[in-house]
Parts: sequence; C-alpha cells; structure tokens
Amino acid sequence: MSDKQGPMVIICNSDTSGVMPTFILGASGIGVGEEVILFFTPGGSKVLLKGELEKFQGKKGLPDPVELFNTILDEGGKIILCELALDNKDIKKEDLRDDRIEILNAPSFLLDAQGAGMTFSF
Repeated sequence: MSDKQGPMVIICNSDTSGVMPTFILGASGIGVGEEVILFFTPGGSKVLLKGELEKFQGKKGLPDPVELFNTILDEGGKIILCELALDNKDIKKEDLRDDRIEILNAPSFLLDAQGAGMTFSF
C-alpha cells in the first residue's frame, strides 16, 4: 500500500471518451497497491450495463476493458454508480454487468472518497 492518506478516486462522466482512461488508471492503481474507487455519474453510467464494455474491446494498442473491470473488482476496488442514474437513465439494478457494483448517492460517495490521495475525472 502506498503512503497516501486515502483512496485513489476516479470519476467517469462520459460513456465514450472517459471509459478507457477510467478503467486503465483504476486497474493500474490496484496494481500498485492503491485503494481504488471508481464513481460513475449519470453521464458515464451506460458503460456499466451488460454488454456495453464489450464495445470497447479490440481497440488497437489498448487493453481489454472487461479484464480491467474484473481486475478492479476482483482485487478489492470499488465501482460505484450514482443513484441518480437509475431514474435519469432508466437503469435497473438487474441491467448492471456485475452485482458487485454499488449504488450510492453523491453524499455517500463523498464520505467514501474523503482524504483521497489522488483524484481523476474523465
């Protein structure tokens, strides 16, 4: 574990250009021993639905996003969906690609993210 005060926090606001940087940095953080929290706003929420990450597979020079996603969760990282996305984007919990994705409101996420050692937003 690093000497950072708190977790490495990555916020994803885009289900297009923000997807790969979010998962690459998230898995990299896990790889170097950081506590990692990914937070998906309604704007980035679509990528957490079943079948969506597969659309980013096979891009030249980039790792497999499904493998990155699984690594983050398998190694203890958190992936959080903002609860506003449920109503705003008509998302149902059963449509999410993994039941380990947490659904939280913004204040709860902020409590988890307190003291973050590093923050990124895509």
